[in-house]
Amino acid sequence: MKLTAIQERQLQEKGISKETLEKQLYRFKNGFPGVILNRAATVNDGIVPIKQLDVDALIFNYEATRDQLDIIKFVPASGAATRMFKFLHEFLNNFNQNKQSINSYINNNKANDLFTFLVGRRDLPFYTEIMESIKKKNSDWSNKSKTEKETIFVKEVLTPSGFNYAAMPKGLVPFHKYEDYSATAFEEHLFEASVYASSNGKAKLHFTIAPAFEDAFTAEFDQIKKNIEKRTKTKFDIDFSYQSPATDTLAVDLKDNPIVFEDGTLFFRPAGHGALINNLNQIDADLIFIKNIDNVTISSLEKETSHYKKLLAGYLLHLRTKTFEYLNILEKNDMEDSTREEIEKFLTEELTAVLPKDYYKYKTNYQLEHLYHQLDRPLRVCGMVKNEGESGGGPFWVHNQRGELSIEIVETAQMNKSDPRQKKIAKEATHFNPVDLICNVRNHKGEKYDLSEYCDEDTGFITYKSRQGQEIKAQELPGLWNGGMAYWNTIFVEVPLITFNPVKTVTDLLKSAHQLD
Repeated sequence: MKLTAIQERQLQEKGISKETLEKQLYRFKNGFPGVILNRAATVNDGIVPIKQLDVDALIFNYEATRDQLDIIKFVPASGAATRMFKFLHEFLNNFNQNKQSINSYINNNKANDLFTFLVGRRDLPFYTEIMESIKKKNSDWSNKSKTEKETIFVKEVLTPSGFNYAAMPKGLVPFHKYEDYSATAFEEHLFEASVYASSNGKAKLHFTIAPAFEDAFTAEFDQIKKNIEKRTKTKFDIDFSYQSPATDTLAVDLKDNPIVFEDGTLFFRPAGHGALINNLNQIDADLIFIKNIDNVTISSLEKETSHYKKLLAGYLLHLRTKTFEYLNILEKNDMEDSTREEIEKFLTEELTAVLPKDYYKYKTNYQLEHLYHQLDRPLRVCGMVKNEGESGGGPFWVHNQRGELSIEIVETAQMNKSDPRQKKIAKEATHFNPVDLICNVRNHKGEKYDLSEYCDEDTGFITYKSRQGQEIKAQELPGLWNGGMAYWNTIFVEVPLITFNPVKTVTDLLKSAHQLD
């Protein structure tokens, strides 16, 4: 592609090379190879059932050692709350109170979310504040009709003259109502970090956010810090990072021509959560917990869900200890056959690795080299919950781009749904990825891995978006927890549904996990 001087300067300012740009254009024209599913990972075939683990011993070990560990909780939090309130925007845009009632609108449009929202609004965490504001603005409130009251309530939630929640980061929207205060998702992440991700009375958290909202997050922390530190008896160390402009990807029209703005610059878009592997790569710690911003629960349930976080952390420590022990043995390059067999068993049974097809035909020195290479990788333990119809990724056995059979988290967009066999395998998935990860990013010598070396660049995908009424093509990088971690050592553990309480729409806040009894 021939670039103008303006476009060359744009690339330079973003930190995007011409080679990267050409690679993105190539992908638009030729697509990505796609993931080849072998079979769904199921309990005892890629997913470890909890009953197989010594739960008490693993949790005890984690609790006994956590004060000697550098622990960080990593929370992707750059998403806006737009989708949470999408159905309310649709209501305001399409409802005409002079021509229909709200009930008829609900029935005609099958607007079940709107019905749930209006019926349950008194149990929303921001109800009291919304109503106080409305009554100050409307002295004749008691005389208004039911339709007027409900419409005004929705407007107060959404519009800039009201609380403008849909334009806020999801992390700063009130999620839970307690007796004397409301807590945002951001605050709940601090609270739960004090329970399972703190060390020596201190909890470190890293949030990836949009640059425009750093002041808002900082102000929220300043406001709640004193109270939450008193309640949890924990000091908090908070920092933020942004998705790098260097990870943005080009947008093109349906003929794969780059979209150019009136000022001559190219149209780039953020490349999805896969771009955050760069943010994660800047973090160096013994243990990194990863959890999405909207997956929190009320504090009374936190001890129960934290039980499983500690279990996963304890299991990772157990696996890490054995991995490091075997790497140290392999470095000596002198061992009995029984020891080599012990390492092979550990890899295949505990790390869920698959030895190469011709492994047993290798000379011994090549076998040892392979064992070392397979062990010397970042390590993650991922909680998996039973699939109850959630859209998104899940655990599968796949044939990766290196020709290996391995277990990975695969997003729906990566799958080849036009292939009947692949489609059948996708439907056989029994579990769902709730983004519940504990990671080890240091090797047995204490050196941090370069995480970019363990990413499968061929697992990105093309998406279709709308711009000014026209359909365009965009590109997403390999996802943070799927293709971005394709070549890690990965272990899946089945955890109960109580650990997964996402808020995708505002009506999810009416579910029991987000309500006081």
